[in-house]
Amino acid sequence: MRTKVSNLGIFVLALFIFHLVFRVCGLYRSRRLSNRRAELLDILRSTSLCTASFVVLGWFFSIKMMTIPFLALFWSLSTLILCTARMTIRSIAIHLRLHGKNLRHMLVLGTNPRAVEFAHRISTRVDRGYRFLGFVDDHWPGFPNLTGTGFKVVCDYEGLAEYLRRNVVDEVAVYLPFGSFYRHSSEVALLCEQHGITMRFNSDIFGSKNTRWRAEEFDGDQYVATYTLHSELWPYTIKRLLDITVAACALLVFAPILLVAAIGIKLSSPGPVFFLQERLGISKRRFKIYKFRTMVPNAEKLMAALEKDNEATGPVFKMKNDPRITRFGRALRKSSIDELPQLFNVLKGDMSLVGPRPLPVRDYEGFNEDWQRRRFSVKPGITCLWQVNGRSGISFDQWMLLDLQYMDEWSLWLDLKILAKTVPAVIRGEGAA
Repeated sequence: MRTKVSNLGIFVLALFIFHLVFRVCGLYRSRRLSNRRAELLDILRSTSLCTASFVVLGWFFSIKMMTIPFLALFWSLSTLILCTARMTIRSIAIHLRLHGKNLRHMLVLGTNPRAVEFAHRISTRVDRGYRFLGFVDDHWPGFPNLTGTGFKVVCDYEGLAEYLRRNVVDEVAVYLPFGSFYRHSSEVALLCEQHGITMRFNSDIFGSKNTRWRAEEFDGDQYVATYTLHSELWPYTIKRLLDITVAACALLVFAPILLVAAIGIKLSSPGPVFFLQERLGISKRRFKIYKFRTMVPNAEKLMAALEKDNEATGPVFKMKNDPRITRFGRALRKSSIDELPQLFNVLKGDMSLVGPRPLPVRDYEGFNEDWQRRRFSVKPGITCLWQVNGRSGISFDQWMLLDLQYMDEWSLWLDLKILAKTVPAVIRGEGAA
């Protein structure tokens, strides 16, 4: 097989893409504190993305050898080789650490319960290669927590600088309360910087239950950012591609149904075919949602008179026998055909196939708990966990909790399961209103 200069260029490009993917997936950073499962999952993500890049390169450069069998073989072998190599390196590192090599000496500042629990985990996991030296404490409020633990205090706060000068210390973990001991923590940070020692601190300094942290750089300055969702870009990229593909295909498949529904609406009652309403999207950005009109044209003006008959809990409005719904509109709602135009919102990027339902501005203004507003930190969707757990038959609080559960447990696999469960739920027409 003759090799061309263009082949070399494609090869170099592939190397660059693979290096970038491996770096984004964290395969070049130290894995000392991560477990085997986390590392294997990162490898699986990396090889899957690299294989996907081969598909793109093969299509763009018309590479004939990029066949399905070749890609399957490449993915299988690269995943197997990487997993084997990484697990072998991990086993060698564990062997060395158990024999006193490749150790990191750890000191903990503070003796509160979280500090003691951290020291216990470090001490018991000898395979991680940490040697726990002891605590630094000035008889601070957490000092009684050391009773009966077997751990020792190696120095007080004033003696920390001298201890670092005369002992082997690789890392210092800070477990002091952020507010009342800010000066102490900042002085230790400066001391660690002067000695070239790694400083660790627990990210949960504010007591946030669902917050994750990551380090970021902006114009040369380092920042610590908090977030409540997954921070990796590639799953959301795949989710967006899935949204576009499925929405476009669904519009083509359901085109006859859309046409029949539009004609039926026009013949059954006066007014427009589509109902456009302002809804709140990601971060409460406003957009116009597309739905087939199922009510009389002046339905929103009549809502005030019906508020006393609201059957839903919370700020949302639901009536099982809403007099504003037309006869044809009731059939559209029962079959959920009225929701199909939202596929255009998905293509536009205002919505996703799966996500918390977009709420009208009127409903949002009735929210009285801030924890409920976290649902607006993701893109809204046509269906979500509420759709497969009773739909409009569940209470408002259950609805909000299901949305937050979806956000906390989100994965591409979860989206696929919800989509699969939505179909029979719509066919049965359970809870539709």
